[in-house]
Amino acid sequence: MARTALITGASSGLGAEYARHLARRGMDLVLVARDREALAMLAASLRDRHEVRVEVLAADLLHPRQRDRVVARLSDAEHPIDMLVNNAGYGLRLGFESNDVEDEVRHLDMHVTVPMRLIRAVLPGMLRRESGRIVNVASVAALVPRGTYGAAKAWLVSFSRWANVHYRDRGISVTAVCPGFVHTNFHERLGLPPGDEGVPEWMWLNAPEVVAQSLRDVARGRSVSIPSARYKALVALSRVLPDAVVVKAAERGR
Repeated sequence: MARTALITGASSGLGAEYARHLARRGMDLVLVARDREALAMLAASLRDRHEVRVEVLAADLLHPRQRDRVVARLSDAEHPIDMLVNNAGYGLRLGFESNDVEDEVRHLDMHVTVPMRLIRAVLPGMLRRESGRIVNVASVAALVPRGTYGAAKAWLVSFSRWANVHYRDRGISVTAVCPGFVHTNFHERLGLPPGDEGVPEWMWLNAPEVVAQSLRDVARGRSVSIPSARYKALVALSRVLPDAVVVKAAERGR
């Protein structure tokens, strides 16, 4: 019997790429995002190409009632979720001092409170079955000082490191995935068209490679996945340089 993965932020970018990779592996899917039409198109493509079951669950995870529908699906004992991919997220265009504080609060909720709630919903069933994988898509920004986006993603990394050890003997793995700049629509949603991100070409990664490498790390039970040799080197270097140097370097690009 095929296992089932629930992916948030599945309508585009890394979320859609996780869906394609897992469908190729024969996993059934529950796709979650706000854009019902985009989800339906992706679901139809995956069903036709890979003959897997794909559910569409359109929901705004910052809306309590809509989020609760996702929580209920994760808690459904009759139709268990074997893998949770917490991928939904976004960035803020302005600097911290210029953003409305309520925008910052919603941003924090999306990257911390929402994944925490979803993990808490799926975990009891995984523990009963003594089997499950949780993938938290963080960012290399979580490993260097980089504003409130990096600070929020750092929660996911810290939690994943703890949970992966704490629940390992009960059959659960928890992995924080920390990519760098990836060719997706993330920056376009910030209002930055391709080429205007201020990112050198050598720093860009491709979504299929990021997802493939991260899933290899997930299969190995690693707490943290940095799916790029160049970013592993940059993170290692950041740990020995002064904060003033690291912060200045990390401010490149959006």
